[in-house]
Amino acid sequence: MKAFVTGAAGFIGSSLVDRLLQDGHTVVGYDNFSTGQEAFLHSASGNSQFSLFRGDLLDPFTLTAAMRGCDTVWHLAANADVRFGTSHPRRDLEQNTLVTANVLEAMRVNGIRVILFSSTGSVYGEAVVIPTPENAPFPVQTSLYGASKMACEGLIAAYCEGFGFRAAVFRFVSILGERYTHGHVLDFVNKLKTDPHRLPVLGDGNQRKSYLYIQDCIEAMLTVHGDMPETFDVFNLGIDEYCTVKDSIGWICAKMGLSPSLEFAGGQRGWVGDNPFIFLDTSKVRNRGWSSRLTVREAVEKTVDYLLANPWVLAVRA
Repeated sequence: MKAFVTGAAGFIGSSLVDRLLQDGHTVVGYDNFSTGQEAFLHSASGNSQFSLFRGDLLDPFTLTAAMRGCDTVWHLAANADVRFGTSHPRRDLEQNTLVTANVLEAMRVNGIRVILFSSTGSVYGEAVVIPTPENAPFPVQTSLYGASKMACEGLIAAYCEGFGFRAAVFRFVSILGERYTHGHVLDFVNKLKTDPHRLPVLGDGNQRKSYLYIQDCIEAMLTVHGDMPETFDVFNLGIDEYCTVKDSIGWICAKMGLSPSLEFAGGQRGWVGDNPFIFLDTSKVRNRGWSSRLTVREAVEKTVDYLLANPWVLAVRA
């Protein structure tokens, strides 16, 4: 495989790059470094099978040229700031939907027909079916992020029908682990390092969430890639358990040796689009032979260990 990876310097992207190179593939990375980190590509940059293009996916000419000669696209680049979507309404449209249209067109021009895409469990909104399967009825979208990813899925499906593409769409729960740079674990660790005696928490702390360890996520994606759909298919990626926000706070505080007072803002949702219960049915990918290795608690604890050992990540994302 000669793989083209968008968002190659990001949390999931760089982890995938390393694994693809480890498995002997040639990898072309593409990133504008708006949130990606040079340090995450340190290992890859020393590999002769890796090349990096610095470019924006909103620039179709640079993108099309960079993709030339590849046979598979892993499209992972996106704006993932669900919480601040209403503060920047156009950001999700541009950085998620419009760039996906550019990626698909660059693929068509270059004769590439295989795409693996990182969508989100947020497209299910506040699901009425729990655990939520891939064929669950779709509710009203509750976030601009989820809506933009849903539009991406529609575009990909249309290119599969119109141009013979083959696509695997991954609807993730939140991913945790090494190189994690965005989300509640980082936020809580940052807050506790600033003030170890008190921790402000959005919502009431009873929100139920599911998380997946990064290497389990990579393994799941590669499992699907090894048995690609003939046209278009969707796969939930998650774990068969969940925790409350209060649970994760307890694990984080235990790792840091702290007992702060908790100050809850109240309500079932921390922000617009914050789903109070996320739990995906992952039987489809598990039926292909994949299973997660780490529990939710172990994933949270590994993430805290990583952040404490790499304070520069906290500083960069503060």
